[in-house]
Amino acid sequence: MEKEQNSGLSRRGFLGSGLAAAGLSLSLMDYLRAEEVIPGFDQTQTDSDDSLWKPFSDKKVRVGIVGYGVCKFGAAFSFQDHPNVEVAAVSDLFPERRDGLAAACRCEKTYDSLEEMVKDDSIEAIFLATDAPSHARQSVMVLEHGKHVCHAVPAFYGDPEDGHRLAEAVKNNPGLKYMMFETSVFHDDIYAMEKLYAAGVFGQIAYSEGEYFHPGSIGAAPLGSYKDWRKNGPPMWYPTHGSAYYVAITHGRFLDVTARGVKPQKGEEPRTAQNPYDTSVNPFGTEISFSRTSDGGLFRMGRSRAQGEYLEAGRLRGQYAGYDSHNGRIEGFVGDAEGKRRLEEALAGGLKLKKYPLPPGVDAGGHGGSHGYLCDNFVRAILLDQPTKVDIRDSLHMTTMGYYAHLSALKDGETITIPEYSF
Repeated sequence: MEKEQNSGLSRRGFLGSGLAAAGLSLSLMDYLRAEEVIPGFDQTQTDSDDSLWKPFSDKKVRVGIVGYGVCKFGAAFSFQDHPNVEVAAVSDLFPERRDGLAAACRCEKTYDSLEEMVKDDSIEAIFLATDAPSHARQSVMVLEHGKHVCHAVPAFYGDPEDGHRLAEAVKNNPGLKYMMFETSVFHDDIYAMEKLYAAGVFGQIAYSEGEYFHPGSIGAAPLGSYKDWRKNGPPMWYPTHGSAYYVAITHGRFLDVTARGVKPQKGEEPRTAQNPYDTSVNPFGTEISFSRTSDGGLFRMGRSRAQGEYLEAGRLRGQYAGYDSHNGRIEGFVGDAEGKRRLEEALAGGLKLKKYPLPPGVDAGGHGGSHGYLCDNFVRAILLDQPTKVDIRDSLHMTTMGYYAHLSALKDGETITIPEYSF
């Protein structure tokens, strides 16, 4: 101990010198000392074209916002900053959260519950930043009260019948806008890939992949959640950050799925706790699936809590070109001579691959610079009577495959046909 005290090196200094001696960057020490941020919520770099934002309406949509839990999503999408929005009221079941949401959104009117808010005839649209198991039920309620609705992901959690009820409610209210706020659709790479696919640059998609890898330390408590919905939840029940890497690009669907799961690793406690929304104990922290797609291709998807890089990423391989970005970056095009010719022709014809500018004061936000764009798209859809970026078809196609992937994993990789919805 005396020798250590006389060395002139603190523990931090010793570690730093040891890393330097090992040839490692001292930035690793910055990583070790960094403050914990929920992955995906960092203000990630994003890109937009060099055009100027142009006002598109002099009207304001009166929006109600519900939910201000651990992720504080209610205030994360810039409704309170959008020039075409008036946050008319907010709500949360917990008074301190409700008041926090009101302060964050600069809104004076509050309700104790969504059930009270939907009765307010002055509210035109509601954003549900609530627990995943409630999304479908609450969206149906909002639509049945004559209001536009958008919600956080996924469309439903653990009960595919909720998906059918949601599809029916959207179909029965054709004058109202519905949107799922899947953040991946405004990643720079998906935004570009969707446009390239529609322009025929890729040709037929032979193979695509989506990954949502959200590491969680062994023994660490999961993020807090209303009624413990996140606790020991099946990984594939929360699939949309990965499945968007096919659905949001092609607007196709998955025909079937086979999946396998990884049971607890060495040193990890066996999974014995039952998720409140599951009928069995979920044994898996990692699930990998494989599907046939409606356009004749194949799709692989991974969901994992194991350690490694946080990823909301994907890639595709097509007839003439492919796209292989990393964690949402935009520059990932690879093609043969025909693919390059098609790309050059599309660009010469005016195709823009970068996102459009947002209104002043509206930040792109976290999750790949998507938050502000999701809000803006929903508002534009209402005021300009346009389709939403993630409509009911894409929302359910992104979500449903995950339910059946988990079921396949429980059945040791049995291939399961994914039912189609009636829209």
